[in-house]
Amino acid sequence: MAKLEINVPFETDQAVIVVEVDPAKPLARGKHLFQLEVTDDSGNVSAPDQVVVIVADRERPTAVLNGPQIADVGKEFQLNGERSFDIGGSIKSYRFTYLGPQIG
Repeated sequence: MAKLEINVPFETDQAVIVVEVDPAKPLARGKHLFQLEVTDDSGNVSAPDQVVVIVADRERPTAVLNGPQIADVGKEFQLNGERSFDIGGSIKSYRFTYLGPQIG
């Protein structure tokens, strides 16, 4: 794996590298520019080639709903979605829906 830093070349004899990402400090969402130059066995260096990699949060968040197992007739009760989470970001909104009586 390669730990790449901004404007610090990483040289290797391998044509394929795995870019190491620190889970505590991942690349920010958005466009990131990477560059490659190659050197032949005579010492000639290529013109650089570049690629833009878009870092995006494509993982679905996880909804976690808590509520009482028994509620008194005619009385209010709470539904709680506080334990819901999103690994790649944060929860923006909560949509609660009553689906009707449970049969069976």
